[in-house]
Amino acid sequence: MKESPVYTPNIRDLTQGGIFRQLLRLALPLMAISFIQMTYNLVDILWIGRLSSRSVAAVGSIGMLMWMMNSVALISKVGAEISIGQSIGARRLDHASLYASHTTTLALFLGVAFGIFFLLFPHPYVAFYRLEHSIAMEAVSYLRIMAVGIPVMFLILNFSGIYIGSGRSDIPFYFNATGLMFNILLDPLLIFGMGPIPAMGVEGAALATVFSQGVVLLLFITHLKRRNGLLGRFRFLISPNRRFTINILKLGLPVAAMNVYFAFINMNLARTASLYGGHLGITSQTTGGQIEGITWNTSNGFATALGSFVAQNFAAGKMLRATRAFRYTLMMMGLLGGIVSAAFIFRGEWIFSLFVPEREAYIAGGDYLLILGFSQLFMMLEITTQGIFNGLGKTSPPAIVSVVFNTLRIPLALFLGARIGVTGVWWAISITSLFKGSILFTWYLLLRKRLTSQ
Repeated sequence: MKESPVYTPNIRDLTQGGIFRQLLRLALPLMAISFIQMTYNLVDILWIGRLSSRSVAAVGSIGMLMWMMNSVALISKVGAEISIGQSIGARRLDHASLYASHTTTLALFLGVAFGIFFLLFPHPYVAFYRLEHSIAMEAVSYLRIMAVGIPVMFLILNFSGIYIGSGRSDIPFYFNATGLMFNILLDPLLIFGMGPIPAMGVEGAALATVFSQGVVLLLFITHLKRRNGLLGRFRFLISPNRRFTINILKLGLPVAAMNVYFAFINMNLARTASLYGGHLGITSQTTGGQIEGITWNTSNGFATALGSFVAQNFAAGKMLRATRAFRYTLMMMGLLGGIVSAAFIFRGEWIFSLFVPEREAYIAGGDYLLILGFSQLFMMLEITTQGIFNGLGKTSPPAIVSVVFNTLRIPLALFLGARIGVTGVWWAISITSLFKGSILFTWYLLLRKRLTSQ
């Protein structure tokens, strides 16, 4: 194949121009997308919390599964971000187009497979949490509807990865923002009913989410199919080529495995929280985790931008630009982390009460935010450092650190939970986050020393 020497108007060259300006231009839409994804869940909780804390527990338990599905979808999303970003940095737009076709094919296959499975077999997953029968039945109804949207979610994340790898994070932002507007309008209408529309409770929340995501997918497909579409209107389905498929899996699997395992650990922690704190334990962890998304999703947005920036510059032989971008990102994340930590520690109960107004629930949730507030800076350090590892194509170190210390959360939570109750579970999360951030950053410093000495 011939090398493609020029960029198309749809692709953004991140190897030229001011580093801070380029990084912000890429990161701000990604951060906004992360907040949009968080807002989807928070809007659901905001309205469902008006039903009861029991309904919040039902939806929260399925939220853990959606987190896991989102993590599996990272195989194609991260594979697209890195492979397309590096192809563009190496001036191989023909390869970038082929990678886009491969990741889309993979995303569709995985999404359909998981969607069918959970549509047909929702009960085994819900039974894992040992919820009260009425709560479990609500969870099953919610899961069956959400399962229909799993293939849609996989494709949305994949298309986002393709645009992000091409330096166009603004397009996914516009499309996801449109979907959020639909979700905000539909949630109260379908949950509580209005006029001829009956009240559907948690099923209404699921329908609002699936419909809104369908709108986002339609926008992506329409934009990609334009005459001057991204990467030359690449084919959505393709017969997989062994070389391209292996490289996508090599890039995406470690990140996906790390996040899937992280979700699995949190499912077990939620079960432990249920053991020591009943349905309020699950409500605290799932709702508190969504609130914690303020730092989690902001860090992920900047880390994803950093990964795409580093991928292009590393492939172009401009490692100094990549290192400086990492430094800028750390400074911004450190400032935000400090602000959020103070808010969680000193105003945790009040923040939680905005979403679940039951007194017992927001007291328990306030404890969660207080304890997690002590580790927010280290969580952001871990996620940001993961971004530069991903951009360098070295996705294994973050996965190793994450797997080791997330595994330790289970025995530590059981040990502390047996002694101090459900807050022991929160302390297990906070303590291990401290270690993860510190160790992964140290690993990066050692890697950078080796790279600069070569």
